[in-house]
Amino acid sequence: MPADPRRWLALIAVALSVLVISFDMTILNVALPTLAAQLQATTGQQQWIVDAYTVVFAAVMLPAGLLGDRYGRRRTLTVGLALFGLASAVGMLTDSPGTLIAARAAMGLAAALVMPMSLAVIPGIFPAGERRRASALLTAAIAVGAPLGPLIGGLLLQHFWWGSVFAVNVPLTVIGIAACLLLLPESRNPSAPRMDLPGTVLAATGLGALTYGIIEGSDRGWADPLVLTTLIGSVVLLTALVLRSRRRPDPMLDLTLLAEPTFRWASVAATLISLVLFGAFFVLPLYFQSVLGADALGSGLRLMPMMLGLLVAARLSERLVARMGARAVITLGLALLAAALLFGSRTGSADGYGRAAIWLIVLGLGMGLALITAQASALITLPPARAGVGSGLLQTLRQVGGAIGIAAFGSLLAGAYRGALDTGGLPAEAAQRAGTSVVAADAVARETGRPALGAAAHAAYVHGMGVVLLVAGLVAVLSAVLVAARMSSGDGAPAPDPAPADAVAEGPAGAAATGDHR
Repeated sequence: MPADPRRWLALIAVALSVLVISFDMTILNVALPTLAAQLQATTGQQQWIVDAYTVVFAAVMLPAGLLGDRYGRRRTLTVGLALFGLASAVGMLTDSPGTLIAARAAMGLAAALVMPMSLAVIPGIFPAGERRRASALLTAAIAVGAPLGPLIGGLLLQHFWWGSVFAVNVPLTVIGIAACLLLLPESRNPSAPRMDLPGTVLAATGLGALTYGIIEGSDRGWADPLVLTTLIGSVVLLTALVLRSRRRPDPMLDLTLLAEPTFRWASVAATLISLVLFGAFFVLPLYFQSVLGADALGSGLRLMPMMLGLLVAARLSERLVARMGARAVITLGLALLAAALLFGSRTGSADGYGRAAIWLIVLGLGMGLALITAQASALITLPPARAGVGSGLLQTLRQVGGAIGIAAFGSLLAGAYRGALDTGGLPAEAAQRAGTSVVAADAVARETGRPALGAAAHAAYVHGMGVVLLVAGLVAVLSAVLVAARMSSGDGAPAPDPAPADAVAEGPAGAAATGDHR
């Protein structure tokens, strides 16, 4: 079939859509203290402002993939963007923590519609030989959004009210919708099965319970009855989903996709990368703000070296894959990730920003090479007719890996910080409060007039950060060894172009571009 002459413009439209979703995942990191004070949100409400998005996002990803395959990927993508813009408008106007939590849950639902569809549209508009490059560019856009979030949030909070971190999404989603409708052809799988309602319920509740249990476990403790019940329930629900999927000819959870070696190991690599990266993303904002004294904007600016590394990796990844193969590039990226994290783990309390800037560049380079290559390698092996389901599975695995990373590294940081903090001479209540976080310790130090407590808390936090980065670095080393030993040396053959019986792709106005002429 002839390639769509506007395919690269269409890719820009899709990249804009995912960039909005991507930086919104991290923009709240710098805005949460301000909006919590303005809305008088309790600690539990603050946690749910963050977690409502994450839990719903993870829960809906798999059903969203099948929804797009059946009813149209462009349609699903634009509906998701519209919902994201509407929920953002509600979030920016609310004066209630409860309403903001509901808006964040709706934003998580919208993001779950957008993220897998953004990747699933590639097989419908790009010929097989261009899919790796297109997937790599789109993955780079997703990755760049992570460090952009704190920078954009800092800029907005410096000049506007806290609701501006949600207001910025509204015009961007409008532009994204218009670009997708004008430039992106519709594609779907006419033979896709109807929505499996029991399977959808099992997937949504099982993945939601798993993510919620992981998040709550890091705060309540893993022996807490609610955490144990939630995690055991998620295992039961997901086991039932797997058993149901194995009996259905066209399941929502298509485990046969994992039988393809390149898709399987590229997905494993992408999941491990997400887990490892949350070690760095989790500890850095507080290090910049509480230990180095940066404000929200300064914290975002200090993440920019990572973006430099990412941009270099985006330019190099395709050429390196052509020369070395995907396995070698992913292994190299994970090795660079490991080197950056292990170097960062040696940070001392007297070190300034210079050391962090060095390892952030290497971190961005390693993240770009590993994640861009792994995700592109997985996507080009997907049959075009199953692009939505396959993209949903890949993104679900990454999201669960990220949730595990947040929980594991959060627990590790809290334990290492409390173990290293010297609270001698403090009243029991003040000592307990100082042990909850470095922010709380700074507040206690100011209230009690004990600057030495603040210095001790900073040193304890740097120690905890070093432990987290050390463990994350070791996981990256093991991941590199695993990928080098188990992933196929081939790049994975691109899936064939869609045949008329397998997929339909229609032009923006509805005229058939590829597949069946309608």
